[in-house]
Amino acid sequence: MEELQKALNDGRSLTVSTLPDKGRCLFTSRHFSPGEVIISQEPYVAVPNKNSNDSSSRCEWCLSTRNLKKCSACQVVWYCGSTCQKTDWKLHRLECQVLSKVEKGRIKSLTPSIRLMVKLYLRRKLQVEQVIAMTSTDNYGLVEALVSHMSEIDENQLVLYAQMANLVSLILQWPEAKINIKDIAVNFSKLACNAHTICDAELRPLATGLYPVISLINHSCLPNSVLVFEGRLAVVRAVEHIPKGTEVLISYIETAASTMTRQKALKEQYFFTCTCPRCIKAGQYDDIKESAILEGYCCKDNSCSGFLLRDPENRGFVCQECGLLREKEEIKDIEWEVKYLIEKASMCSSGNKIDASLTYKAIEKQQLELCHPFSINLMRTRETLLKEYIRAYILWLVCNIILVENLNGFLERLMKPSSH
Repeated sequence: MEELQKALNDGRSLTVSTLPDKGRCLFTSRHFSPGEVIISQEPYVAVPNKNSNDSSSRCEWCLSTRNLKKCSACQVVWYCGSTCQKTDWKLHRLECQVLSKVEKGRIKSLTPSIRLMVKLYLRRKLQVEQVIAMTSTDNYGLVEALVSHMSEIDENQLVLYAQMANLVSLILQWPEAKINIKDIAVNFSKLACNAHTICDAELRPLATGLYPVISLINHSCLPNSVLVFEGRLAVVRAVEHIPKGTEVLISYIETAASTMTRQKALKEQYFFTCTCPRCIKAGQYDDIKESAILEGYCCKDNSCSGFLLRDPENRGFVCQECGLLREKEEIKDIEWEVKYLIEKASMCSSGNKIDASLTYKAIEKQQLELCHPFSINLMRTRETLLKEYIRAYILWLVCNIILVENLNGFLERLMKPSSH
């Protein structure tokens, strides 16, 4: 702990503190400006999310999908070239040996979580043997110090962790003196609470990584920092002016949701109740209004921008601005239609891109009848719709279905907004 404290304070202007209600956390020891990097870290271990078949594989090191070649020995890991393979060789040399011994029938059982745990123990072994360097910010002791929440996990999950731990033990084939199944199960619980999904610039998930120092940063629904990824590198940047002596806070979840939705997600995944300035307003008028706008319904009067709350007599939902009632049956009918269209769109997305675009446009039209203009569900539909427009546009170009001089007219018709 002292070595970590010194490294963070000297190199990154951060200090580690322990708070009674939060445990360990990071504080600034100088002022940080918006956009400034507060801390960055390479993963202790990382594994691509999907590498079970050629079409969804990624390079084990850089996460690229181009020019991939499978490791000829283990037949599990992929690399985009010799540079990435050499960079990862110290760890993969050992991993390759254990994976090569796995029965073919069990290869499909090598999920990213299982592989991440196998790599965790192999990297610990290599650091103990001084094959891989150990530093104050890069060592297995930091993993041991992470919180597991084992006492709060239900029995079914504990059984699953025990089964996964047993599989890891079978893959490693180490003597009992060197590996303990209970310890592996505890580490699986730590991964569930502390591992991060590595995303690209468009927030598409690429891999899962464990960043023990980054994991010290606590959550807030009003964060002063943001976690982004530059390849495998996790980077925490300030999103506002952060004075000296302030706790560094990021968001663990999607913050564009109601307080109830956020609290539920945090409790289920991370086992705590958030008490940030936004959450302590739960039940107050501003919080109720925000929740109704983000996840609720719009007024039936198109000229009214009010938000709706449930009618005390349970007849439906009442606009808090003009008092107009929307009956439950009307809302239920539209919700059913939206659900049907979403299911249809999910099937179209993997096939006909034009049909997918038209279906998402129909979803948008229905949601405009149902949702508040600032609804998060409506925003997500429009984001997806924009992506489908781009895909459809590229498809038209590649297939040369329409003449170049007609492209502008095609896009104008396709992107014409639905009327409320």
